[in-house]
Amino acid sequence: MKAMRQPTESPNAHVRGYRALVVDDEIALADVVASYLEREQFEATVASNGADALAVARELDPDVVILDLGLPGIDGLEVCRQLRTFSDAYVVMLTARDTEMDTIVGLTVGADDYITKPFSPRELVARIRAMLRRPRIHHTADAASQTGAPPRNLGPLCINVAARDVTIDGEPILLTRTEFDILDALSARPGIVLSRRQLLDIVRDGPWVGNEHLVDVHIGHLRRKLGDDAAQPRFITTVRGVGYRMEVGQ
Repeated sequence: MKAMRQPTESPNAHVRGYRALVVDDEIALADVVASYLEREQFEATVASNGADALAVARELDPDVVILDLGLPGIDGLEVCRQLRTFSDAYVVMLTARDTEMDTIVGLTVGADDYITKPFSPRELVARIRAMLRRPRIHHTADAASQTGAPPRNLGPLCINVAARDVTIDGEPILLTRTEFDILDALSARPGIVLSRRQLLDIVRDGPWVGNEHLVDVHIGHLRRKLGDDAAQPRFITTVRGVGYRMEVGQ
């Protein structure tokens, strides 16, 4: 395993407890990103290849992973695929290309957001901060359980917000964090149309400045996992020119 830059702990890092893993073979860039994160009281660790990134992620359980698409050896897409088998960390994909296909492929393997090189480290940190305003899964479950929020039953679909569990006819459905948050937002307002912008603002906990069509990719993932046909939807209906609506289920 190659040497990695170890985290430099801010004096107040323990207060927030956020851990970031920056994965990029451009060591200078990765160090710059890590230094910006450390100024914001993150514990930041840098890895320069996919194998190291996966090993560190298993050990540190980061809150967010900033992941370069074009890594040598195990590329960023494969790292993200493997990461999603054991981690619920937010993943921000870094890409040197700004094409729709790159975006779609990156999100397909479980990334939550992407940013194109060259980028402003301040903008990246601002996006990460917006993501982390949504608590990690176990924190959300604790808060919801204290309110005694009952599960939402929409036909065969059951959404337990307190536990962040989703089942169809009792069978568990595994969703990424962003997929669950979109489903949560829609199911909390059944029959109400939400625009792409509204959905992104809700799940990002603030105004979204990126591509609104990112939500279409996440909706597509949700539909596949729920076994929902866009042409004859049971759960999520597309309202053309407006957005999406949650149905009660059949």
